Amino acid sequence: MFSLRPSPVAQPAAAASVADDLIKDVALANFMTDVLEASRDRPVIVDFWATWCGPCKQLTPVLEKLVRDLKGAVRLAKIDIDKNPEIAQQMGIQSVPAVFAFFRGQPVDGFMGAQPEGQLKAWLERLVKATGAAAAAPQGDQLQLVIAQANEALTAGDYLAAQALFHDALEAEPNSAAAYAGLVRVALAAGSVAQARGLYDHAPPEIAKDKILTAVKPALELAEQAGQASGNVAELQRKLTADANDHQARFDLAMACYAAGQREQAVDELLEIVRRNRGWNEEAARKQLVKFFDAFGPTDPLTIATRKRLSSILFA
Repeated sequence: MFSLRPSPVAQPAAAASVADDLIKDVALANFMTDVLEASRDRPVIVDFWATWCGPCKQLTPVLEKLVRDLKGAVRLAKIDIDKNPEIAQQMGIQSVPAVFAFFRGQPVDGFMGAQPEGQLKAWLERLVKATGAAAAAPQGDQLQLVIAQANEALTAGDYLAAQALFHDALEAEPNSAAAYAGLVRVALAAGSVAQARGLYDHAPPEIAKDKILTAVKPALELAEQAGQASGNVAELQRKLTADANDHQARFDLAMACYAAGQREQAVDELLEIVRRNRGWNEEAARKQLVKFFDAFGPTDPLTIATRKRLSSILFA
């Protein structure tokens, strides 16, 4: 539960005026002005709430307090979804509380549900730092900052924010291979393999052969292959219990594990095939491990560790 401490001293009139400017009730009529346009120079936090929502009554006062504490670095827009269903529908709001951060007219981050005050404060501070750096940077550096923020959001699993930021980067530089490749990686991470394939195959000619984009291809091909892995995990494990040298079953199990996000187990199964019969199916297991390395990236800890394990098996 939140512990809310009311201020023991009434705010002076001037301070109240500043607070009123920072925190507003927003409806469809003023959404463009008080959210999209207002976010051009600083972030606007949009708090979607409803009168019947208990967690909203906990979250909103904490957000108001933290916004006031930041003394103008951010603004807060409060939107009652029952009075403004058009905005809620457009934003895809399915439950409240829902909070989005807008910057330069686009949603760049957000979360669902009530959060502890400490987490909210840290989230706001990161947002202010990131958007402040982006606003102050020259145009070229600004593009790199937006892409870096998008990559951070993708790593954190915030696919909505990552997608929005990569789109922002492409609006600024339509031929940015890094931003376009980022959209492909977002689709892959979200499990939309067909969408990722469509993006990859229809990349603009100017960037279609850029090494930043083509570097995504191994991960795309692996995702497609994993989606076609035959049999479920339990059945494949039963086959291996009956015959530990059923290399096709073990290979299919590795891909099923990869499809489920179990990278370490997928690697273990392929290494076991190499250990038992490195030449099986024209070294299919070793070649698949190489594809894993390309998809994971050369600096991924799992790539580094697996390369060492593979070498110890091959050169034992």
